[in-house]
Amino acid sequence: MIRDLRDWIERLRDAGELVEITAPVDPYLEITEITDRVSKRFGPALLFRNVIGSEFPVLINQFGSEARMCMSLEVDSLEEPGVRIQELLDLQPPQGLVAKVKALGKLRELASFSPRMVKTAPCQEVWMDAPDLTTLPILTCWPDDGGPYITLPLVFSKDPTTGVRNCGMYRVQVVDERTAMMHWQIHKDGAAHLRDSDGRVEVAIAIGTDPAVTYSATAPLPPNIDEMLFAGFLRGDNVDMVPCRTVDVEVPANAEFVIEGYVDATDIRPEGPFGDHTGFYTPVDGYPTLHVTAMSHRRDPIYATTIVGPPPMEDFFLGKATERMFLPLIHMTVPDLYDMNLPLEGVFHNCAIVSVKKRYPGHAKKLMNAVWGLGLLSLTRCVIVVDHDVDVHNVSKVAFTAFSNVDPARDHLMVDGPVDALDHAAPYFAYGSKIGFDATRKLPGEGQVRPWPDAIVMSPEIRDRVDARWSELGIAFPDA
Repeated sequence: MIRDLRDWIERLRDAGELVEITAPVDPYLEITEITDRVSKRFGPALLFRNVIGSEFPVLINQFGSEARMCMSLEVDSLEEPGVRIQELLDLQPPQGLVAKVKALGKLRELASFSPRMVKTAPCQEVWMDAPDLTTLPILTCWPDDGGPYITLPLVFSKDPTTGVRNCGMYRVQVVDERTAMMHWQIHKDGAAHLRDSDGRVEVAIAIGTDPAVTYSATAPLPPNIDEMLFAGFLRGDNVDMVPCRTVDVEVPANAEFVIEGYVDATDIRPEGPFGDHTGFYTPVDGYPTLHVTAMSHRRDPIYATTIVGPPPMEDFFLGKATERMFLPLIHMTVPDLYDMNLPLEGVFHNCAIVSVKKRYPGHAKKLMNAVWGLGLLSLTRCVIVVDHDVDVHNVSKVAFTAFSNVDPARDHLMVDGPVDALDHAAPYFAYGSKIGFDATRKLPGEGQVRPWPDAIVMSPEIRDRVDARWSELGIAFPDA
């Protein structure tokens, strides 16, 4: 098990997946430019040891490849956790005594990963006499950003009605030593906590945790599922949590930094611009203010951060982990969905490619509506449906199929509804139109009068014969 960020860094170093940089670097734009070049080539994690203006080193790009994403969760493929989730949360009601005993065992297994409370913790080894956000090596990522941003924060808060803990990842714009802006978008759980409160919500921000805990803050879990229980499930051991000193919130005990404070709904200030994962700047808008009450950190702490912007960036692999991990749960709700790909070019909310084994006319359009009814997938601007024998992960093949099979008048479905708050193309904030394209082969009854042609496919016997003879042909490819 990876115990904390330092253990994870050692794993990266031992695997040759970490480059340590001792030359002085500037957190204002320069670290972004260096990291962006590395991210575009799916390069290594970077540990900057000498950051101008701060005594703390910076870790970035820790999740910047599929191999490292698998390493971080200690799996061979990103599908593995999804298989475990499916086995644990099988929705079939148990039949008979043996099945009921097995179901009880599954529930006990899940409960066994509940967070473990401790009284003392490494994250509280050093207390700042006067909290000062400006002592951290917080990046200003892009030239037109409104200021420095904490970009990999685990923001902990509690539902004011139920007391249930939530952990989400929301960017935080630093204003001064003790003031920041909390980017709680309208669809996020933290924003719901603030709406349901008396105008003030206590929060704590953990920075620099083990990768399973960090990933869990990004996972699209239901509001009643504790992200730290999910992290314990992923890492195979409970997450140690410690109470904060100035707010009624708990944080991971092994975090590198902890920022305590409260979000004030009556103190709304301009936040942004921010160079976002969409590849465009998010414009200035009003968000609630975070007032810092305390800060603490480990001895010799390491500041973990990330950058977002024109893809690919490391956030793509966090999103890909979610796609593969939660696909079995989507299958439980939408068994018609055969496979899914949220392509790099779609930056999570712009495009979803899904496949279906069609059984009746209109099946593809039924699937579009189902996707628009699934949690945050409901915000997807464009859904492309292909047949089950088309590899949804081969975007070139999907494009060929869509360009070939779609009749614009017949094969599109357009609806109005909620869209991502970062969707700058929408005419209104968080509200606009969404479109689906049926790129499947058309069945009788779907408006295709002429016969649908067969695809060109070589016979298996000839393919096998040429495979067996290839070495004797002496044909070499440039990349061989």
